[in-house]
Amino acid sequence: MRISSLSFLVAPLALSFVACADTNEAVGPDGSGPPATFAVASSGLARETAPTVSDADLATFVADQTAFALDLYREVATGQGNVVVSPHSVSSAMAMTWAGAKGTTATEMATALHFTLPPATQHAAFNAVDLALASRGQGAAGKDGEPFRLRVVNSAWTEKTYTFEPAYLDTLAVNYGAGVNLLDFLNAADASRLTINAWVSTQTEARIPDLLPEGSVTGDTRLVLTNAVYFNASWSVQFDPDDTTTAPFRRADGVDVDVPMMGQTETLRHAATNGWTAVELPYDGEEVAMLLVAPDSDFFTFQDSFDATVLAAIDAALAPTRVDIRLPRFEYRQATEMRTALTNLGINDLFLSGAADLSGMDGGRDLFVTGIFHEAFIALDETGTEAAAATAVVVGTTSVPPPPVPANFDRPFIYLIRDVPTGAIIFVGRVTDPTKH
Repeated sequence: MRISSLSFLVAPLALSFVACADTNEAVGPDGSGPPATFAVASSGLARETAPTVSDADLATFVADQTAFALDLYREVATGQGNVVVSPHSVSSAMAMTWAGAKGTTATEMATALHFTLPPATQHAAFNAVDLALASRGQGAAGKDGEPFRLRVVNSAWTEKTYTFEPAYLDTLAVNYGAGVNLLDFLNAADASRLTINAWVSTQTEARIPDLLPEGSVTGDTRLVLTNAVYFNASWSVQFDPDDTTTAPFRRADGVDVDVPMMGQTETLRHAATNGWTAVELPYDGEEVAMLLVAPDSDFFTFQDSFDATVLAAIDAALAPTRVDIRLPRFEYRQATEMRTALTNLGINDLFLSGAADLSGMDGGRDLFVTGIFHEAFIALDETGTEAAAATAVVVGTTSVPPPPVPANFDRPFIYLIRDVPTGAIIFVGRVTDPTKH
């Protein structure tokens, strides 16, 4: 049989899958209305919960993913507005796609996505990092007073009558914990789309309610792969709301806007040199942190040069310093069509009918990607940060301290939410106007 449409989602969540013949439910974002039920199957193999990945391979994986994250950031950071994207979500969804790619298609994807490890090691490294992320924040607090959440999960949604290559499903199960949820794409395409959207909304705590737009799932759809990440964490030291004042923020276009500017004086990792100021703000538990980088002069010139080498130099310069930090509250949502960005990075055949080779999925040559949807959300205030993201890839056929150092983020800045032990970048973005949502 032939796959005629394949989709991938990435959104913040945590979910486990059970054996074939069980059912699961997806409810609407508001909890109303009858739930959609779907059968659940599996490859027969359990997820590897202790993947064997050497320290050297893990370091290579994180360095490669950092390079991809900053490549992707520069591709989506067009115009002058705010940006938020989850490169980890995009990379994870594309990795599950790459598991079924062959020939030139696989080579182009590996080059653009910076997959330099052998396939088996690459997939195992994704598994190791995802499991590590899921272990963070034990006993720590979330932004909302609930426990810290950094949840990562993968799944597959398939046409219930369709058969896939067992080796492909085994790769998803062992390395991504992806069970198979059976839907009726042939006869109920839009209902299936709404079921997946409701699931994504639930797993992202309603932050990504409508990832797949109308018409993106059709009777030709045969598979939707989902990877999700949800992040909710309190700052290690929260900002006192009484210290938040209205202050000017100079936008990228040089116009000042008044914004709520938070403030605190604390010992933080800080550096100010070579034309930029950087501060790392840890979250509760200090296993995840936000790095803030504000250039002193033209923001866009700096952004164009912001790559893994520059980031490594910033990391090397950071040192504990008593800092008087000023940071605006902000909340932002961004939907991005990723096909253009990934094409610019060198993925071409994947999007061309007749040229794409995804035969590792079903043994045929009828698949190609027709669209990639990504949406991300971030909210930052005195208590902490909440962030969510989702990606869909649709494939069709055919002592007395010294005076604190000022660190005033009253001008455009780049931010990265990173896992501290591994250095993995979970979210990256910029703030050019905190008043824009």
